[in-house]
Order: sequence, then C-alpha cells, then structure tokens
Amino acid sequence: MAEKIDQQAATEHPKTDEEALIGTLESKKKRRKKRIMCIVTFTVLQIIQNLIFYFIFMRVRTPKVRLGTVAVQNLVTGSQDSPYFDVNFTAQVSIKNPNFGSYKFNGANAIFMYRGVTVGKALIPNGKAGWLSTKKVNVTVNVNSSALISQNNSKQARSLGSDLSAGFLNLSSHAELRGRVAVMFLLKKKRSARQMNCTMAINLSAKAVHDLNCK
Repeated sequence: MAEKIDQQAATEHPKTDEEALIGTLESKKKRRKKRIMCIVTFTVLQIIQNLIFYFIFMRVRTPKVRLGTVAVQNLVTGSQDSPYFDVNFTAQVSIKNPNFGSYKFNGANAIFMYRGVTVGKALIPNGKAGWLSTKKVNVTVNVNSSALISQNNSKQARSLGSDLSAGFLNLSSHAELRGRVAVMFLLKKKRSARQMNCTMAINLSAKAVHDLNCK
C-alpha cells in the first residue's frame, strides 16, 4: 500500500508557473465576459424601459374637442315664402385630454354655420382638463338667419326655404382650442386640440337635435 502511494506521488507533478498563469488568465477572461454581458443586458433593459416610459407617459398626444348634448330652448322660424330662423340652445362642449398631464387651454369661439355662412358663435371659456380626463363646458348659443339677409345670400335663402319646408334646419359647427400640455410636471408643450367639425339637424316640429355627428 505504501508503494502505491509513493508511485502516485511520483507520477503527479505540481503545476508549473506557466500553467498557473494560464489558469489565472482564463479565469479573469471568464469574469470579464460575465461583466460585459451584465453591462450589455443592463443597458438594453434601460433603453427598453426608457422607450416604454416615453411612449406611455411622456409622449404628448393631441386633445380632442367635440360638441356633446344640444338642447333647444327657443325656436322661431318662417315659411318657405318668407324663410328665416332664430334659435336659442345650450350645448355641451367636451375637451378630452389623453395625456399623463393637464391640458390648459385658452378661450376660443365655436362657430355655427348654415351652408357656409356664419349664423352664430359661442365662447368656450379658458380652462384646464386634468390627466386622462374630459372637461365638459356648457355654452349658450343663438343662431339666426340675419347674416343670410344682410349678405344677400339669395342661394342660401332659397335653400333655407326648402329646408324649413322639409322640417329640418341643418347646421355645422367648428372650433379649435390652443393650449399647453404639462406632462408629469416636467415637460410643457404647446398643443392645439384636434379641430372640432360637427354637423347636426334640428327637427323643427319636435324642437330637438337629430343626427349630431363630429369628426
């Protein structure tokens, strides 16, 4: 048994300095690769995280302004031979803010038109829509046919007579709000709300608004 141990000891040689140096270099090389992989992985994750944060939270989206519920208060109309109209109604204007930050907007006029002729205006007061919320503003509107007469719009006057005879008054409305979005209390950027373009038909006999559509 002692002879076998002596033989094993004789066959096993201690590592030389060169072999030890090679082993140390290989170990350092493996550790360096691991560090590089960790740095690359961390950098990629940071880039992905920043992109997600930007596109979800920091990206400034365009607010929308729309005409909502319209309630007719008073309505006076003429006949086909003597066409005219004078209508008072209340309208709800909605300003939808899709941003992660408040939208502070300036006051603006909502224009109401009959066949391209302005027949009324309503002031949308300045205000602020909060994060991911919709600001609703009620306005009072008067539309009348005096502009058709004063501007001598005979074509529109004839069309008005036909519309009154059919029992419907077709109007369109337009508005554009300008303001500033404050994202996460850090970024403030000027932004105009998407322009409001709405059409509606007032049923003269029912004194109610039908077919209100906004784009």
